Amino acid sequence: MTTTAVANHPSIFTHRSPLPSPSSSSSSPSFLFLNRTNFIPYFSTSKRNSVNCNGWRTRCSVAKDYTVPPSEVDGNQFPELDCVVVGAGISGLCIAKVISANYPNLMVTEARDRAGGNITTVERDGYLWEEGPNSFQPSDPMLTMAVDCGLKDDLVLGDPDAPRFVLWKDKLRPVPGKLTDLPFFDLMSIPGKLRAGFGAIGLRPSPPGYEESVEQFVRRNLGAEVFERLIEPFCSGVYAGDPSKLSMKAAFGKVWKLEQTGGSIIGGTFKAIKERSSNPKPPRDPRLPTPKGQTVGSFRKGLRMLPDAICERLGSKVKLSWKLSSITKSEKGGYLLTYETPEGVVSLRSRSIVMTVPSYVASNILRPLSVAAADALSSFYYPPVAAVTISYPQEAIRDERLVDGELKGFGQLHPRSQGVETLGSFLLSALIFGIKQSISRWMTFIMKLQGTIYSSSLFPNRAPNGRVLLLNYIGGATNTEIVSKTESQLVEAVDRDLRKMLIKPKAQDPFVTGVRVWPQAIPQFLVGHLDTLGTAKAALSDNGLDGLFLGGNYVSGVALGRCVEGAYEIASEVTGFVSQYAYK
Repeated sequence: MTTTAVANHPSIFTHRSPLPSPSSSSSSPSFLFLNRTNFIPYFSTSKRNSVNCNGWRTRCSVAKDYTVPPSEVDGNQFPELDCVVVGAGISGLCIAKVISANYPNLMVTEARDRAGGNITTVERDGYLWEEGPNSFQPSDPMLTMAVDCGLKDDLVLGDPDAPRFVLWKDKLRPVPGKLTDLPFFDLMSIPGKLRAGFGAIGLRPSPPGYEESVEQFVRRNLGAEVFERLIEPFCSGVYAGDPSKLSMKAAFGKVWKLEQTGGSIIGGTFKAIKERSSNPKPPRDPRLPTPKGQTVGSFRKGLRMLPDAICERLGSKVKLSWKLSSITKSEKGGYLLTYETPEGVVSLRSRSIVMTVPSYVASNILRPLSVAAADALSSFYYPPVAAVTISYPQEAIRDERLVDGELKGFGQLHPRSQGVETLGSFLLSALIFGIKQSISRWMTFIMKLQGTIYSSSLFPNRAPNGRVLLLNYIGGATNTEIVSKTESQLVEAVDRDLRKMLIKPKAQDPFVTGVRVWPQAIPQFLVGHLDTLGTAKAALSDNGLDGLFLGGNYVSGVALGRCVEGAYEIASEVTGFVSQYAYK
């Protein structure tokens, strides 16, 4: 049986029996390849063949009329791909989108029948909700990706002045959103505020000689109250994790680095400000919108719009229901990937591979190539999380929670010590202490937190008039029992919690729009995470697996915006690697 080219892609061949003789080879088309990569500000007059990332472009010289050398698989010759991105989650799609600007000879493969990874937007019965990530921090890389995908007019941003709450002693207490709020917020005592302030300027124990957990770092620098009433619930929100085990260096590296470089958190902040003044950023891309204040973003029809827009631009380069069964290294360079697909078994060759699937999936695939890398990747832990979306009538909200007759705010967090099972969620726009607004930004922890989100208050057109839509996250590293609960039990647990502080005790039962359990939800950046990741990367290199890259949220960070930022970084590495072939 002869091999046949898959529709719209001459570099892929299917076969249900052994491949035929070398006589049936495919000719090699001509492509453009980069032969040198360097960075220049985006406003340079040289804008051709460039990749834009947060105000920077990768400018590349082009070797024209370069022909792809034929490669051989089981005696047959056909062109290689420049890159295969394994996994069509948001990391994989964004990586492919960036690379394709200069290297269109690529492919994204996804084992499931849809792209987008954990991004799961649902619209039904007049409601629109998310069952995976809920929003993103509108950083410049995130906005650049949205604008480049034609979604600028579909961007929606939350009100930066909307309050955020933490449950403490049976009361939802607002978190300070700006420096002028610090003297008046009642979430912390005066001694607790003083302890945090003195610690931030360096009057605290010196750093130990080992990697600290988030809990150890915060207690040492800012005191017990900051940890117990702010950071502990935030860690449950960001990672659905245990702050006594999460690595400060890995999970909140920017804050950790401040103490390392400046001797204290405030000292590091001043030093960072001074360095920024001495080395100003290039002018910002004028195409990008300017968010007001610290907020979160989404799209008019939900987060799903971003992966859909990327898939539309990549077209036939995205292959769904393609399950990768093996990767082998070619003696002539590059890799052979074998897939199980709806068309049968498919073999293709590529000069480079980016693995953006979860680490436990990558571990199984890469084990034949490197046992050490596979062992390292298999050690990362992903606890379960359930997303429970429910709706109440407006009149079910407690009177003290209403402002001008409406529920307003980002959402709420619940420390474990308060006896509430639901994690609670919002974006923390500024964590206490600083001297002026520019200083306070070091501690924004600008990342999406998980838990109870006021969905219908955060973004427009999320629920019918007169209804309140609440997205609740439950589970995580400290509550793994959720996987054994039924959907009705999860809804009952969330409803029971909300009636303690937000919903009237005698309100009618909620309308359940959706329940989604993620058995392996969020990778935990535990103490030693960066060392383990480094071990995996070093093992791949030691085994001669150049051109095989690791990506995804366990590499770049768990927040949606951080996945996009990391995609630009990884795409730059890949283009630098593939450009070497222009000389060969």
